Amino acid sequence: MASKIKRVLVPNLLFVADLHCGCRMGLYPVGKKLMLRGGVGYLPSRTQEAMHGWWREMLDKWLPVVCRDEPFGVVVNGDAVDGRHHGTTTHISAVASDQATIAYELLAPLAERAEGRFWMVGGTEAHTGVWQEQEEQLAERLGAIPDEEGARARPVLYKHIGRKGERLKSCGLIAAMHHIGTTGSMHYESSGPMKEIVNEFVEAGRWEQQPPDALVRAHRHRHIEVMLTTRRGKCLCVTLPGWQAKTPFAYKIAGARQSQPQFGGVLMRHGDEEKVYSREFVRSLERPKAE
Repeated sequence: MASKIKRVLVPNLLFVADLHCGCRMGLYPVGKKLMLRGGVGYLPSRTQEAMHGWWREMLDKWLPVVCRDEPFGVVVNGDAVDGRHHGTTTHISAVASDQATIAYELLAPLAERAEGRFWMVGGTEAHTGVWQEQEEQLAERLGAIPDEEGARARPVLYKHIGRKGERLKSCGLIAAMHHIGTTGSMHYESSGPMKEIVNEFVEAGRWEQQPPDALVRAHRHRHIEVMLTTRRGKCLCVTLPGWQAKTPFAYKIAGARQSQPQFGGVLMRHGDEEKVYSREFVRSLERPKAE
């Protein structure tokens, strides 16, 4: 049975994605003594320690500044866990409950700080299970706001952004999904986001619906922002950095094998003059030292 939509207006939305919890290259809650299945502990790598340091910097130092101490919500835009996929051998644990425990320890404090203004979007089935079943269980545990069909790890989120009591006509509209096309060449890195904007406007025009003011995508583990001027002001498409260092698979991919991984998140904010604008937090590893 369809449920009534819970409309929660907030002027700031923090987007993070691709935590890949459970992978030795993924985000891990450094300092937490987690006991995984069978009473096994885990000692994080130096790279994971650096990643977690940036995670804390983003949440504790950067976020209050860019939010201007105003309320914020959080959207986890897919691939919170790593899953069992492609015959990989890079797991901390391939047990789904272990990966969910790692992700919960990272995300539960963030959901609490957002005071329940917390949404999750489903990621890639190879990582999160058929129909994102692992993320759905995690989203329920974290208290993520469900869509009208009751899904807490929803396939897509259309979200108004604005201040409490503001008319929806004055608010911005954000469309968030996990997937977007990728490329092996930085020359064409902006092509996918531009296509997403055009396709959203075509579909909105066909069915006389309001087009979004901003699109947020993930999956690439790389940040880029593309802007198109519109009658409402402008439309953005932003892709999110991830929280996973390079796996052996990344060294097979053109473009990815040369570049260093990006870590961070993006804040979408409702402005006084702009419907939506973004602020990004992006960090990267140094390339290996020459010998």
